Amino acid sequence: MSSTTKPFTISGLDYDAFIFDLDGVVTRTAKVHAAAWKELFDDYLSHRAKREGRSFQPFDIDTDYLRYVDGKPRYDGVKSFLESRGITLPYGSPDDEPGTETICRLGNRKNQLFRALLERQGVEVYRSTVDLIRLLRSRGFKTAIVSSSKNCSSVLEAAHLRDLFHAQVDGVDSERLGLKGKPAPDIFLEAANRLGVDPHRAVVAEDAIAGVKAGNRGKFGLVIGVDRANHEQALRDSGADVTVADLSEITVSGTWDPSSASDSIEKISRCASGKRMAVFLDYDGTLTPIVESPDQAVLSDIMRETISELAGLCTVAIVSGRDLRDVRGLVGLDQIFYAGSHGYEIAGPKGRHVEYQQSTEVLPALDRAGQALHDRVDGISGVLVERKRFSIAVHYRKVKDSETAVVEEAVDEVLSHYEGLRKSWGKKVFELQPDINWDKGKAVAWILETLGMAHAQVLPIYLGDDTTDEDAFREIKDYGIGIIVGGGSRPTAARYRLQDTDEVQGFLQALIAIVKGGR
Repeated sequence: MSSTTKPFTISGLDYDAFIFDLDGVVTRTAKVHAAAWKELFDDYLSHRAKREGRSFQPFDIDTDYLRYVDGKPRYDGVKSFLESRGITLPYGSPDDEPGTETICRLGNRKNQLFRALLERQGVEVYRSTVDLIRLLRSRGFKTAIVSSSKNCSSVLEAAHLRDLFHAQVDGVDSERLGLKGKPAPDIFLEAANRLGVDPHRAVVAEDAIAGVKAGNRGKFGLVIGVDRANHEQALRDSGADVTVADLSEITVSGTWDPSSASDSIEKISRCASGKRMAVFLDYDGTLTPIVESPDQAVLSDIMRETISELAGLCTVAIVSGRDLRDVRGLVGLDQIFYAGSHGYEIAGPKGRHVEYQQSTEVLPALDRAGQALHDRVDGISGVLVERKRFSIAVHYRKVKDSETAVVEEAVDEVLSHYEGLRKSWGKKVFELQPDINWDKGKAVAWILETLGMAHAQVLPIYLGDDTTDEDAFREIKDYGIGIIVGGGSRPTAARYRLQDTDEVQGFLQALIAIVKGGR
């Protein structure tokens, strides 16, 4: 992709998440950081020059700041700049006393200066960035904030921005998890992991050269270089796909509003002409309405009869976030396929059964994480922790709005202690799953491949209501039909829409008529 300085449109069909750097992208704290660095180094260099009888060369914000310290962890910035002046100091320890001449002590002093300046000057924000973040969230994008600074939480709190982000990875996390600083991609990859998205489906917005390099090395889907300091060419050379002077130049594509599947039966019938049909159905919110508690989602007799009749005419599979045994018992039909736990466990007629092997390796971690979640959230009224075989669902539909952030913080805190897990989102639910490259879309592809149906003479149709169904919509969008169930305006890869489970039942009856007519 070539770089551009023209307005650039982001589509929810291409990306699921946005990861923002803090300083210089969301907040105007970059100039505060620069001032703190200058005060630190000018004081140190002047005393050193006097001690050694040399001329004093001050720290230059226009060149030294951008080249050596911007976007890097504090101690890395100290080391990088001093090396540029031919100065080598021992690394030392974060606990070094004042007066100790080490990299850590200088870094600690910089932090003290920054906090003092921040307290005096407050926090300014880039209003255009905040407006973009709010727009992205309203369109269903996940958002994360990253920073090399350990002051990230304090800055967000002072700027009243904590509610804008689904995930945060900062200098505190980097130290605790052993993440390498920019230009290594670790901090961005950790943010994508916490959001539950693949890097190629995420956008990185960075103003620092080191940060742009990190986004590029992490193989993110799009890296936006925010040119706050007139160094556009350097951002491009570092790997920015797009450069903008301000994020107001980024637009989000209009609300994706699929056509009604009920009103498009004739068009769908033409697509099915001469082809075998394979119908994939989500359970909760698609075959049954969304209810207060998972055990209340009972399939109606008429829906079961409709699915059974359709299964007698073509391949039918239920693809659900529920455990295989659970969804199989709720539907109660032997002639169809079932993909439980978002596809980690699949079973079908004639004893067909498969578990995605890598997912079984994290079962002990899920057990421990489940207990830790209970310990953290059991005191919150309305929360429900549901242990499934291949995941843990934390339902917060009955939780007060004022406490949902507390629930998510508990989930994030538990997640940070267990490798091999990732967080995903659904309707009023957070879920911890195995952090492997497997989802509902890959489950659909596996079933089609297993049945010898992965070819042009097969028309797969997928019906689902949740964000986890988007993987399946994307999987089949070039050769099948995706149908989203429910209202709303989030970006979707589905081609058509059905409003509710009653419309789903009527649509399945229409498919029965199409298959019978074709025969």
